[in-house]
Amino acid sequence: MPQTVTISSSFGAGGNTVGRAVAERLAIPFFDRAIPAAVAGRLAIPLDDAAAHDEKAPSTWERLARSFANVAVPMAPQNLEPQREPEQFRAETERILREIADTTGGVLLGRGAMIVLGNRPDVLRVRLDGPIKARIARFAEHEGRDPEEVRALQHDTDGARDHYLKLFYRARQDDPSLYDIVIDATTIPLAACAELVVTAARAKAGYPA
Repeated sequence: MPQTVTISSSFGAGGNTVGRAVAERLAIPFFDRAIPAAVAGRLAIPLDDAAAHDEKAPSTWERLARSFANVAVPMAPQNLEPQREPEQFRAETERILREIADTTGGVLLGRGAMIVLGNRPDVLRVRLDGPIKARIARFAEHEGRDPEEVRALQHDTDGARDHYLKLFYRARQDDPSLYDIVIDATTIPLAACAELVVTAARAKAGYPA
C-alpha cells in the first residue's frame, strides 16, 4: 500500500518545512500548492481563483461564481448553481486527496486531509502546533518581520483555516481526536519533529524504524 501522511499545521509551526523533510525521508511526494492547481484544472477555473479560496472560508464565493460563469474553456462546467460551488470545490479537493492516497501516497499538508482520510489505516495523521506567542516570535525572527505584522498574519491565517474546517466538516483544527500524534513544534526543533513523524509513519506502516 502507498504510504500517506497528513500534516495539519498552525501558522508558524513549520508545516511546510517538516512536510518536505518527511516526504524526502520516506521517498514519497509532497503535496501543498499542487492541490489547488489540480482543483483548478479539474473544475476549469483560473488558478488564481482556486488559490484565493484554498483552505479559506468562502466569504467571497461570488467572485469564484463569476469565474465559473465567464471562463472560456471548452470543458468548463455548465449550468452550475452558485450556492453549490463551495461544495464542488470541497468535493474536488477530497477526490484529489483520495486519489493521492490510493496511488502514489505522499505527505499532504492541510486541506482537511486528516478528516477526509481519517478512516484509513494506511494514513498517519499529524498535528504541528504550539503557543501562539512562540509561533509568532519564531516566524518573525526567521522572516525578519515585525512581530505586530506577524501577529495579524497569524490571526488571519489560523482563522481562515479554522473557518474552513468548521464550515465544511464541523471540526476544529486543535481537536486531538483527529490525529495520531500532536507535536509542539515550538519546543522541539523542526528537524526533530520530522524525525518523530518519519518514525511514527514507518511504525504505523509496519516497517522497521
